[in-house]
Amino acid sequence: MADMTDVKIRLNFWRSAYEKLTAAYTALVDGRVKSYTIDDRQLTRFDLGTLKDEIEEAEQKIDELTALLNGRRPRKAFGVIPRDW
Repeated sequence: MADMTDVKIRLNFWRSAYEKLTAAYTALVDGRVKSYTIDDRQLTRFDLGTLKDEIEEAEQKIDELTALLNGRRPRKAFGVIPRDW
């Protein structure tokens, strides 16, 4: 498990990535621009689906890292097996 300084660094990275992704998404959806550039990546309206997926991934990472900073453990996956008695 990473120490708190590493968690804070990762959290800052994902927050800045989230801000860039949401800015690109809103600019493309509003129709203000035909293409948007993030660092060396060129995005168009055709990339909205993948951009939305990346935003959801960033939100999930931010939630996990803030939970780690608050002292909570990451969520564990579990399965439910329905039974017919």
